[in-house]
Amino acid sequence: MSERPPIPTRADFPVFRAITTRWMDNDAYGHVNNVVYYSWFDTAVNAHLVEHGALDPAAGDVVGVVVETMCRYHAPISFPEPVEAGLRVDRVGDTSVRYALGIFRVGEERAAADGHFVHVYVERDAMRPVPVPDAVCRAVLPLTADRP
Repeated sequence: MSERPPIPTRADFPVFRAITTRWMDNDAYGHVNNVVYYSWFDTAVNAHLVEHGALDPAAGDVVGVVVETMCRYHAPISFPEPVEAGLRVDRVGDTSVRYALGIFRVGEERAAADGHFVHVYVERDAMRPVPVPDAVCRAVLPLTADRP
């Protein structure tokens, strides 16, 4: 079995988004349920795209559909802790973008969770892959892992 990658730190992510935990996020064990982390990933990626004019979720002809996600958990988070989602782009392909994400407690250096999220861009009606739109490239290329 391969060695587990190191826990990401804030330095691994060029941009962060504040997220408020909610009462309903906690599960019966008193910590944020695993499914909520995927919602935070989705929020961080899509909010970035909307804010940079790269996504019109209601009327855009091209949309990104999620084809893969993964999350590793390192430390529990509980309501009412605020968190921050770090966002980086690991790869821009012909029809897809792979995002890396880290979920951090405010003020913590190491991620409480990290993972990735892959969008494949498709024509909304036909649901067939299309090249990553120029607007998406402009929004995500500054977040690439090999940025200056």
